[in-house]
Amino acid sequence: MSELPSGVRLVDWGDLRRLTPISSVWGLDRGRPLDRYYIENFLERNRADITGRVLEVKDPGYTDRYGVGVTQADVLDINPSNQRATIVADLTKAGGIPSDTFDCFVFTQTLHQIFDIRSALSHVQRILKPGGVLLCTVPSVSRVDSHYEGGGSDESDFWRFTEAAVRGLFAEFFPVASFEISRFGNVLTCAAFLYGLAPEELTREELDFVDPWFPLLFCVRAVKPVAGE
Repeated sequence: MSELPSGVRLVDWGDLRRLTPISSVWGLDRGRPLDRYYIENFLERNRADITGRVLEVKDPGYTDRYGVGVTQADVLDINPSNQRATIVADLTKAGGIPSDTFDCFVFTQTLHQIFDIRSALSHVQRILKPGGVLLCTVPSVSRVDSHYEGGGSDESDFWRFTEAAVRGLFAEFFPVASFEISRFGNVLTCAAFLYGLAPEELTREELDFVDPWFPLLFCVRAVKPVAGE
């Protein structure tokens, strides 16, 4: 191994000098996954959008926690064994879901697990009511998801995103002026997330610092236009 250039000191890796993560379950055994700090802050800021008839994937946890004036909470899942699901459908083939149905779709950390993301977003836009709001989060940095019924394969984890990709993708289905993208994270939070650390192990200043060159995830608030606007 070659030596470092003169004057460059070795980094003290400490507990991080290891070939396996500190937590193999996203930090759940240490508190909560670090990316949820950003996701939950995003939903908190936009909780007024989570109203009326709301759709969420797999369970209504965020709808129940952040919803305001929710009249009906629906749960979408491709798995018919999910007893909490009120709608069983593949979002890429969701023609059976009526158009203009939902006031809000809480769509967190799911799009990257769908191979045909354009078909999925096309249906997402279609089933929102005019004026309805999509609250979507996607990862830029993440370990490969191994929590599948198939026993730990990576066959349902397809994508990671850059801001340019998110902007271009959403512009195919929403007018540019109707959506906004928020980025979160920095090199420290990216590393901490990959190691499986919980957000409580970093300071608020470390968590809230945003480095555009090292995003951890993106959050998108998109509004379906009303006809004539």
